[in-house]
Amino acid sequence: MRARPMAEITTDAGKAAEALHAGRLVAFPTETVYGLGADATDDSAVAAVFEAKGRPRINPLIAHVTDIEAAMGLGRFDESARQLAEAFWPGPLTLVVPRVEGCPVSLLATAGLDTLALRVPAHPLAQALLAAFGGPVVAPSANISGRLSPTEAEHVAESPLAEKVAVILDGDECPVGVESTIIGFDTDGTPVLLRPGGIPREEIEKVLGEPLRTGKGGEGTPSAPGQLSSHYAPRARLRLNAQRPEEGEMFLAFGPDAPKGVPGLNLSPKGDLREAAANLFAYLRILDETGVSSIAVAPIPEYGLGEAINDRLRRAAAPRPGEEEA
Repeated sequence: MRARPMAEITTDAGKAAEALHAGRLVAFPTETVYGLGADATDDSAVAAVFEAKGRPRINPLIAHVTDIEAAMGLGRFDESARQLAEAFWPGPLTLVVPRVEGCPVSLLATAGLDTLALRVPAHPLAQALLAAFGGPVVAPSANISGRLSPTEAEHVAESPLAEKVAVILDGDECPVGVESTIIGFDTDGTPVLLRPGGIPREEIEKVLGEPLRTGKGGEGTPSAPGQLSSHYAPRARLRLNAQRPEEGEMFLAFGPDAPKGVPGLNLSPKGDLREAAANLFAYLRILDETGVSSIAVAPIPEYGLGEAINDRLRRAAAPRPGEEEA
């Protein structure tokens, strides 16, 4: 059997930038999860991202840039968008804004929409890559579409994507652990939460001075990444809001009152939602690799980063494409 070709694992951002300029794919760390990067202005490179992931082409991609000024060269920012960008960039926030006329980002990346998802990541290695490359980089999570997002370089190296990627930039574990919060804007400029993520709703509402409306997701045409109802899934089934595992299940616990002596892991024994978010995908991956058919998941509070954790868990537990709901 022929050995699987492996991507080069390195901390050299310049080497990864050279691969991007050559139209190749790279995996790199952000503060949220590892991204599968491509030159955002190259139709063929963007198409290769969709092909490598098996990602539906109706699902738009996020373009990553170095700073607010670079973002404003690609999208139109009203007062609310500018306010959020100044408050949270660089960081785990994505803003969906109208494309400027002549925007060079591939239309494939925006799934034919007249809006563009933009983000300025905070991770130093992501920033080094963007600076070395000198342009926007689209980067969905570096996993097969619908599966668990990687939070370590090893997760990418051990996945089928390793043979699709030229370079994996190793930036250790991602400190946030869930994808970015995505905010869009209604035609009247009202901010809308399209996907909860690494910045809690409450922090965004504090900056805006008003409550956030919640946008709709589902299996229709998404207006932003991460809105498909079945997403972020391990191979095992998830049973949510469980108090303890049933026979044959592993248990993903949370908090100091979790049952003792049951097989599984605790997202945060002290009940810290930031710790739980950082551990979520890695712990689901570890439990999934035991080969169990079902993982029971303890209740997670629905506030702060708990909203993002529960969003990922509900999507991971949803019926897979092609399956009927019971």
